[in-house]
Amino acid sequence: MNKHKIINDPVHGFIKIPSDLIYDLIAHPYYQRLRRIKQLGLSEFIYPGAVHTRFHHALGAMHLIGLALETLKNKGVEISPEELEATQIAILLHDIGHGPMSHALEYSILKNVPHEEISSLFIQKLNEIFEGKLTLAKQIFTNEYSRKFFHQLVSSQLDMDRLDYLQRDRFFTGVMEGTVGAERIIKMLAVHQDEIVVEEKGILSIEQFLTARRLMYWQVYLHKTNICAEQMLIQTLRRAKHLYREGKKIPLVKSLELFFEKEVNLEEFTENPIYLENFALLDDNDIWSCLKNWEFDNDIVLKTLSKGLLERKLFKIILSAEKETNIDINELKKNIAEKLKISDKETNYFVREGVAYNEAYQAKGEVINILSKNGEINDIAQASDLPNIKALKKVVKKYYLCYFR
Repeated sequence: MNKHKIINDPVHGFIKIPSDLIYDLIAHPYYQRLRRIKQLGLSEFIYPGAVHTRFHHALGAMHLIGLALETLKNKGVEISPEELEATQIAILLHDIGHGPMSHALEYSILKNVPHEEISSLFIQKLNEIFEGKLTLAKQIFTNEYSRKFFHQLVSSQLDMDRLDYLQRDRFFTGVMEGTVGAERIIKMLAVHQDEIVVEEKGILSIEQFLTARRLMYWQVYLHKTNICAEQMLIQTLRRAKHLYREGKKIPLVKSLELFFEKEVNLEEFTENPIYLENFALLDDNDIWSCLKNWEFDNDIVLKTLSKGLLERKLFKIILSAEKETNIDINELKKNIAEKLKISDKETNYFVREGVAYNEAYQAKGEVINILSKNGEINDIAQASDLPNIKALKKVVKKYYLCYFR
């Protein structure tokens, strides 16, 4: 069987599946699950075209990393065929641990178990299934490989993950502010002292990339309606889990039951393989199936929240740079309690406060380095003559108040 297939991608054009092993990984049920998980969760409530999946995105990121590695090889960087394939595998599987509905489940059915950790567990499991053929890919993914620039291409301030999702999310949402010159950036990449750098003539493309990232966060990822919808979903799952633990029989898909029975933390997820196997069965369809059942439940809280999501009757939101608002929270809860005929405690499901953070360029020990013509290395924030690039290092906070109306 010829496994070197070509996939027609709307963002990058034709994507080649470069090896038999990568074809077999894509064909595995763990990876096929990503077809049923939307890349942007509930963002289709704002942008109807945002129905692309994690499956799309991971293939695109693999394609870009192939272009990046080819560029580096043409510039004299020694890259073996094994390193090339392993790096492509590492980024192909970087999101394989994502749960349904974007990040909502990380905070509702799991106890702060990041998807990156679950991805690492999936890669480890796949390495066992494929008899050790993913060992190098796992080392690159976890940054344990000696040549660090491979990991930087997978996960850093300027990785192929970000280059793909910014282009892809812009394409499917139609938000023009997210335009990024990914091919130009890739052509400007180089390796200096085992680290990825950008040649000086690519500095304008990096400035555009960082600016696009900031704008995409406010326009898409932290859009006020998106915040509302995600908060409603989190509270719906919280309520369902509470009722389940109280002994109430509510309709549940089998794979969710295990996570409703108790709070599962990272240690338990790592030590007991049953959690990974059940997680591998979950996708967006399971959550929507539950919501369609819960909208007919006799619990007012669960019914109201589920119906609101299904009919797109979302919370109202106030988004502000200041924490304080002129809304009396107690009075708000009192009105909700009277309207829905629920207890004061139950109104907490319908009033949510929080903070949205926009971190366009937060180095956290990592920077985007610019290689000048004289061989000097400078952080983009110092190399750029645009004042807004320095400003992008600042974390922007907006406080939100979501409530039922």
